[in-house]
Amino acid sequence: MAAIAPIFIAIASFILRIINLGIPKGFVFDEVYYVDGARDLLKYGVEVDGANPEFIVHPPVGKWLIASGVKIFGDNEFGWRFASAVFGTLLILLVARLIHVLFYSPLLTALGAALMSLDGLLLVHSRTALLDLFLTFFTVLGVYLWHRNRHIWAGIAFGLALGCKWSAVYFIVIIALISVYRILVAADVRKTLSPISAKFAQYGVLPILIYTLTWSGWFISNRGWSRQWSSNPLVSWFHYHSEILNFHTGLTEKHPYQANPWSWLVMGRPTSFFYASPQGCDAKNCAQEVLALGTPILWWIATIAFAVVIGFWIKSLIAHQADSAATIVVIGLAAGYLPWFAMQQRTVFAFYAIIIEPFLILAVVYCAKLLLDSGLKPMVSQSIIGVLFVLIIMCFFFFIPLFTGQVISYEDWRLRMWFDSWI
Repeated sequence: MAAIAPIFIAIASFILRIINLGIPKGFVFDEVYYVDGARDLLKYGVEVDGANPEFIVHPPVGKWLIASGVKIFGDNEFGWRFASAVFGTLLILLVARLIHVLFYSPLLTALGAALMSLDGLLLVHSRTALLDLFLTFFTVLGVYLWHRNRHIWAGIAFGLALGCKWSAVYFIVIIALISVYRILVAADVRKTLSPISAKFAQYGVLPILIYTLTWSGWFISNRGWSRQWSSNPLVSWFHYHSEILNFHTGLTEKHPYQANPWSWLVMGRPTSFFYASPQGCDAKNCAQEVLALGTPILWWIATIAFAVVIGFWIKSLIAHQADSAATIVVIGLAAGYLPWFAMQQRTVFAFYAIIIEPFLILAVVYCAKLLLDSGLKPMVSQSIIGVLFVLIIMCFFFFIPLFTGQVISYEDWRLRMWFDSWI
């Protein structure tokens, strides 16, 4: 039963994602940009502003996926968010699969799938038409394929991740460096040229090629921003990318919900995607919010688990004993989290942390395995895990109104504001 548990968990999670998916009505947070982009891609193959080219700072893959939902279900809230609901569900299955190949334990696989399904940040992303969930899915897929030595497919996955958001590049660089390091350690130096060249092709050339192909609409159309900057389309494309880079490095405008990366893991300043007092209900009596908040108890436990796994990873390095699970957790931390600390002046938000959420779950499962193998009586170790799991479930359902944009009383909303920084 535990072996097929992730499938049942994914089905239940998908149902939770599509129920009332069209609520809230209207755009939630940055949906206004990405839905507009999806509409343009469907109509013109490139993003425009009326009759004029439009400068866009993110690649098109995520918006094409949003557009797929619009194409199937129409230009409405359900259509905008459907692709996110699908990929949020697939991510649960993907992480369960990764845990399975790392631990070969039906129990731990089921635990990982369940924890993924109980995370509020993932649920919010799965019900909102933003890009970060697509970035997360393709990045984790790339890591999984890399671990399984499916390097060409991994390169394709990373190229698609890069086609969602540029921050995938950190994962590509770290994966490439680790791959080259392993070749240098394991092989005769005189015989490393060929495998290193292969890695350069798989994690350098291939992702860039796939990324370039995702811009096909821009190359085909004459309406894209900067398309006519040069008679050479590639030169125009490079100019466009230099302007995108300038935008990202110069984004320092203050925002009421910006959050320093130091606070991300403990959910110090979650992002409010939507807040309203429903029509016909006084603001003092009713509230409706979509809060991009990771299930607090889960993230607090996972933060501790992260620290524990890093300790075991360092121990494995000293002992020269490979620990694949710990290495993948560290990759997630190094590539998905640490780079943001170098951008202290940039405007950043806690919802970006969705990229490290799968690695947080892996860290929790890693620690659960340590506890089960610790030598404690099975009843004791299983009871500890069981109690923490029940607390996570209770916490998740307590916050569901804020994850799904339900209308609740102001008193109930205030009860869920555990810290002033959440308001």
